[in-house]
Amino acid sequence: MDITIYHNPRCSKSRQTLALIEEAGYEPTIVKYLEDRLSASDLQTLMTRLGIGDPREIMRKGEAVYKELGLKDETDPATLLSAMVENPKLIERPIVVRGKQAIIGRPPENVKLLL
Repeated sequence: MDITIYHNPRCSKSRQTLALIEEAGYEPTIVKYLEDRLSASDLQTLMTRLGIGDPREIMRKGEAVYKELGLKDETDPATLLSAMVENPKLIERPIVVRGKQAIIGRPPENVKLLL
């Protein structure tokens, strides 16, 4: 079964997660989501595979843009998704997908649940 990693090469956790996947013998599809932006639909699909309903669960709340956009008090899921589409660094990383399941690689060892 194919594995996809939504990857930021500058992130140490993302690099560690990718290394664990490759060490397990997989050649994952690598999506550099900062370059190849995800749509709101893509993010919804990832949320479904992660088993979450609130977009905030895949948001990096420590990013400056999160504060700049005033997202702490935002309750509209579409607005949160739109913020991640426009500012992909708000998306938690890495996210690894295998089949209909996904996991956030924080800590990187979480990915072993999919391998």
